Amino acid sequence: MPIPNHSFLDHCLIQFDLALRTCVSGSSQARRASPAEALNDSELSASERRHTAGLMRINHTGEVCAQALYQGQAATAKLGDVRESMQHAAAEEIDHLAWCEDRLRQLDSRTSLLNPLWYALSYSIGAAAGIAGDKWSLGFVAETEDQVCAHLEDHLEKLLAADAKSKAILEQMIVDEKQHGDSARNAGGANLPAPVKQAMTIVSQLMKTTVYRI
Repeated sequence: MPIPNHSFLDHCLIQFDLALRTCVSGSSQARRASPAEALNDSELSASERRHTAGLMRINHTGEVCAQALYQGQAATAKLGDVRESMQHAAAEEIDHLAWCEDRLRQLDSRTSLLNPLWYALSYSIGAAAGIAGDKWSLGFVAETEDQVCAHLEDHLEKLLAADAKSKAILEQMIVDEKQHGDSARNAGGANLPAPVKQAMTIVSQLMKTTVYRI
């Protein structure tokens, strides 16, 4: 996140602070109330709670990755308005981080131990996308949001019908993610080549498989 009159070391420290606030539990503060706040919790068995927590842990790590992608892209974006767009989207999605983390606590579970690893990998990918050019960076955002929406919709189907709290969170996340994807396309995002989309899907599947339990 380049800031005028700040040295390279300052920029590094700012990015490190952002990474800590994203990866350390309890550091993310939502600006909007959770969609689940006014809903009653459902009675879940121990196995149902573990399954729901696994899904919500995946969703939380997905938001960690999104934060890292946006910050990496903002750091290397060539146009100021693209940089500001990335930073704005990252700020909005902090709500998602906080909502998922709150739900995990309610389920007597925790966030993934692998979040720092996924943050570092996603930041590197985001920075590379920014270096490739703003139209590709925006295209990468659009495709990422499409894939995020697809897995959120899949998780909605896998949640218990009685789990209104988790469903409400995922439904609002889908609305926000679709808006971010549309904004990236409208700003000039390019359609990514099929091999890139396939590689993104493979990485996403690896993340979901490992984070469900760890």
